[in-house]
Amino acid sequence: MESCGMNVIKYILFIFNLIFAISGLGIIVAGALVLANVGEFNHFVEGRIMAPPIVLIVAGTIVFIIAFLGCYGAIKEHYNMLIAFAAALLIIFVIELAVGIAAAVFKNDFSMALKDNMKVSMRNYTEVDKQALDEMQKKLQCCGVDGPEDWVQPGSFRTIGLPTSCCNTTIAQTCQLAYAHKEGCFSKLEMVIHNCATVLIGVGIGIAFVEIAGIVLACCLAAAIKKESDK
Repeated sequence: MESCGMNVIKYILFIFNLIFAISGLGIIVAGALVLANVGEFNHFVEGRIMAPPIVLIVAGTIVFIIAFLGCYGAIKEHYNMLIAFAAALLIIFVIELAVGIAAAVFKNDFSMALKDNMKVSMRNYTEVDKQALDEMQKKLQCCGVDGPEDWVQPGSFRTIGLPTSCCNTTIAQTCQLAYAHKEGCFSKLEMVIHNCATVLIGVGIGIAFVEIAGIVLACCLAAAIKKESDK
């Protein structure tokens, strides 16, 4: 009866690891898409905001590799390999949990840093800043940090007038306040980051449940193998 139960766990764990390997690829793809999406605005986005998708890509790669470790350990009924598999899953789970907690704790700091970086770019307005601001305003169809008035109000930023990227050039050749995008870039870029964070959280929670299931199955099979070997 124990042998039958062990066989059931073994094949369940083997199938689980095949699914786990596919989920690892899914994590890599999700992390890469988020990184590419946010990376377009890396001039304003701090490195720590870029860290979660990078961690997710690394975790996905490790998940994909250790899934084969789990498959081999399950089929060969190798006790030590199953324990190593469970320990590796636990480490990845702890890392993902730590990244999630850090992202939640520093959420407000991220927003403040993002807004400050955008304001600094508008004040300095070097060639690099100009290019980054123009690309952002064109892509997100926004203007200024909080609105187009940021470009023309004296005292807040350099009074240099509205850049053409603030307007739809098909409507007006010279950008004027009346034709400028009404929404500021901060709220739009913050929304992009928020949507990306939602994707990462969803994927992270999903893979966390898979990891917990893998740890339980691996430990059950390892315990059954231990019992059989002790007889």
